[in-house]
Amino acid sequence: MEYKVLDSISEMIKSNKKVALATITKVEGSTPRREGSMMGILEDGNIFGTIGGGNLEAEVIKQAKKCMAVGKSDTFHYELTDSKGSLHMQCGGEADVFIKVFNPYDKLYIVGGGHVALKLYDLGKMMGFYTIIVEDREEFCNIERFPRADELMVGDIEETLMKCALDENSYIVIVTRGHKHDEIALKSVIKSNAKYIGMIGSKNKTKHIMDNLKSEGISKEELKEVYAPIGIDLGGQTPEEIAFSIMTEILLIKNNGKLRHMKEMI
Repeated sequence: MEYKVLDSISEMIKSNKKVALATITKVEGSTPRREGSMMGILEDGNIFGTIGGGNLEAEVIKQAKKCMAVGKSDTFHYELTDSKGSLHMQCGGEADVFIKVFNPYDKLYIVGGGHVALKLYDLGKMMGFYTIIVEDREEFCNIERFPRADELMVGDIEETLMKCALDENSYIVIVTRGHKHDEIALKSVIKSNAKYIGMIGSKNKTKHIMDNLKSEGISKEELKEVYAPIGIDLGGQTPEEIAFSIMTEILLIKNNGKLRHMKEMI
């Protein structure tokens, strides 16, 4: 039974879905299941496997959902008796349950393979992002240029992006070789569930692309969610400085940070 639970957990992780694994780590007295019994819990409360059913299982599901909501693992102790403060079960024993939360990894999609993309890729890997390069030119999207990229996706930009599983753990940076390709890329992802969509360019270029997308039926509300021109105004001009300003903005959004000097908190 346990190996099937682990197989299902593995599949969820590969699909980049949040999931929790509840394991009975210690028992005393009479309990529904033995030490090592496992159960997988999804965010909606659905389960696979079992740790014995009844009130114990219901309480563990409840706690697992709370753990997943904050993204932290924890251990819980339960008394399986009918006394005050217990789970009101007749087993009479006690059980410790460890709930391990598997959080989805953050994916950084870099659309384009030029100078800024190269520096952003370095920062993305440094920050632990699952980094994906999207390009239509193989000479700018290969293992020699991006040796540590998790995925290299070469092909038509629109078709490639439409196939990507963009979710709330996705951060998209559009830095292609020109406004035409930037516009195609933005149009391809703007209705996705990505947590961050940013596009490089001047104010004039951004306005031109936004006006074009409005005329094609993209709403003002959707366009307001795009970070363009991209990045935090750090005053830099080099590819390294531009990439750093972009990553700063991404981390600000990812971590629900505040744009202020730390000394202002004193």
